[in-house]
Amino acid sequence: MTGVRTGLDRIADGDSKALRLVAGRNVGLLAHAASVDRSLRPASTVLEAAGARIRALFGPEHGFAGAAQDMIGVGSEEGPGIPVYSLYGDDAADLSPNPDWLRDLDAVVIDLQDVGARYYTYVWTAALTMKAAASVGTEIIVLDRPNPLGGVRVEGAPQRDGYLSFVGLYPIAVRHGLTIGELMQWVCDREHLDRDLLRVVPMDGWQRAMTFEETGLPWVMPSPNMPTFDTAVVYPGGCLVEGTQLSEGRGTTRPFELWGGPGLNMAALLELDLHGVTLRPVEFVPTFHKHAGVACAGVQVHVTDAWVFRPYETYLRMLAAVLPDLCADARWRTEIYEFVSDRPAIDLLTGGPEFRAAVEAGTALEEVLTNEARGAAEFDGERRAVWLYEK
Repeated sequence: MTGVRTGLDRIADGDSKALRLVAGRNVGLLAHAASVDRSLRPASTVLEAAGARIRALFGPEHGFAGAAQDMIGVGSEEGPGIPVYSLYGDDAADLSPNPDWLRDLDAVVIDLQDVGARYYTYVWTAALTMKAAASVGTEIIVLDRPNPLGGVRVEGAPQRDGYLSFVGLYPIAVRHGLTIGELMQWVCDREHLDRDLLRVVPMDGWQRAMTFEETGLPWVMPSPNMPTFDTAVVYPGGCLVEGTQLSEGRGTTRPFELWGGPGLNMAALLELDLHGVTLRPVEFVPTFHKHAGVACAGVQVHVTDAWVFRPYETYLRMLAAVLPDLCADARWRTEIYEFVSDRPAIDLLTGGPEFRAAVEAGTALEEVLTNEARGAAEFDGERRAVWLYEK
């Protein structure tokens, strides 16, 4: 077999080291719609065929089936049969599993496809589940999967004090360059949890310079607005638009690649000297979410060289080019964002107030970008201690 084998694929293929972690054991499964093997069989089917006894299912944001839109609370289903517990409800308390759900399990298996950006909440659901499991002595088994953006590039400084949230529960780079297995090891060490309770089933064949397209694995939407690998490529920058009142393209077929707003003046945007990307002026009408049913002027971000393209820096520059032309009350998202009401969403996403302050003052971004690059470089050195894949 050629290509990359995920942790789940190793179980599906009968790998003895992986099988003995689950066979004959009572397990919970934290998974979503993209938790499939390379033949597109769901993780639950693969685990049951391997002899695991699934006693509980856990769903992250968007639900176990991956159907709910962003920031929509999902309820648990505790009726007859296997209970399905939601780890994304109506308030922050719902983000962690009740330890009582975990006490009678031998292990919780985590099989979640991440997209390599700190705002993507699945890794934080995994981290909170690991902490809850550790509190009752239940083992965690992480079935590792590729970071779609590869494991080489790092962008964006870790969050400053006071700016941690569910779009960044721990201080890491925006584009962190880690797999979910590596990141759980990093959290485990940071929280001083018992490493003996964490088991990571590494991938076979993955190399840090690989993008998802090079793995040979099928792309399955890990969330409703992550339809393609192209979406993941821009997401470390595109998600920043969520912190504004502009549309990030939700309600279109190309979320995060398309963005803009009603009557947006794009002259300054189209004059930017950007690298690895071409901006194509467009008009689009979101069918839901921000500006639903309203014509928006904007751009589609076409990545021409993914190796050169820096999504975080690119979107910071693009937003800084257009936001000063908007009136003050039309710039920033002011609603509660991921259960936080006392910090603007853009500050949570960027990890501090510096970018917003620069836009408000109309100053150049160079100092902000220099500090972001410095913080990313520091994290790049730190993360190597938990690498499972050296090249």
